[in-house]
Amino acid sequence: MTTDPSVGSRVVLRYRLPEGYSHPMTDVIGELLSLDPPTVRTANGETVRVAADRVVALKTLGPRPIRTSEIRNLEIAAADGWPGTEQEWVDGWLLRSGAGFTGRANSAAPLESSADTSSLDRIRKWYADRGLGVRLLLPDRLGTVPPGWQTWDEVHVLAADIANVPLPDGPAMATITSEPGSDWLSLYRYRGSVPPPEAIEVLTAVRSGVLGFGQLGGVGGYPLAIARAAVTTAPDGRRWVGLTAVEVAKEHRRHGLGTLLCARMIRWGKEHGATHAYLQVAVDNRPAVAMYRAIGFMEHHRYRYAAPAEA
Repeated sequence: MTTDPSVGSRVVLRYRLPEGYSHPMTDVIGELLSLDPPTVRTANGETVRVAADRVVALKTLGPRPIRTSEIRNLEIAAADGWPGTEQEWVDGWLLRSGAGFTGRANSAAPLESSADTSSLDRIRKWYADRGLGVRLLLPDRLGTVPPGWQTWDEVHVLAADIANVPLPDGPAMATITSEPGSDWLSLYRYRGSVPPPEAIEVLTAVRSGVLGFGQLGGVGGYPLAIARAAVTTAPDGRRWVGLTAVEVAKEHRRHGLGTLLCARMIRWGKEHGATHAYLQVAVDNRPAVAMYRAIGFMEHHRYRYAAPAEA
């Protein structure tokens, strides 16, 4: 072998074919499942296992390019998982409002190919009618920043094939309910602050999906960790579980509780038909990004917010 890639990386495996084939060797590209023996899973789910003495080369490749249609599909599934309390489609833009609580629940996203900046006046009026300033959520390749507007809060959208995520076995250590209880809410914070009363309606909203609120410990008291999960289906039929509101009590951080609870919520999503998982995390939140990458998440795309410079 010319390289020694890590399990879970995207690789190209070149190996010798048995005698009698029209060509002496072939390549397979996919995810490395094992080094002993070298085993690769292709994009169509086929598993190729090769004896070590037949391997000519095994090299790491960069992440598979993400198609624009895949970004659009995931963003629509994610919008259904955090839809705010009111939604409306305007010329290919999905407009969401949620009493001003969170950027995602109070922003317009260009989720259809017909969306362009000619609709900005209609979008601005829609938000003004609800007492809100206009804010755009612009995913990679789906929208451009209007002239004279400013951007902020760049966000990673990380995704994972659930088949590649190590999930906990044995008895569930987390309690998962369909609504957040008082224990769960006691730990929930938004950007470090206690959320306003209207946050409950935003937290419990989902479109054509199912919600789960998980917590570790704290039954009748203060929980150790909490998370919210939403299972929704993208237009291409792929079923996603999205993780949000992941919090670990300050005195219990860096002990693996966040990782444990995220894995349990992903398993819950799988039990509800999800095959893939996603989450959103600020680009500058390096500890969280590192934790999610260790679980098996990879960058799918990014988005950022935009608003008129005078706002």
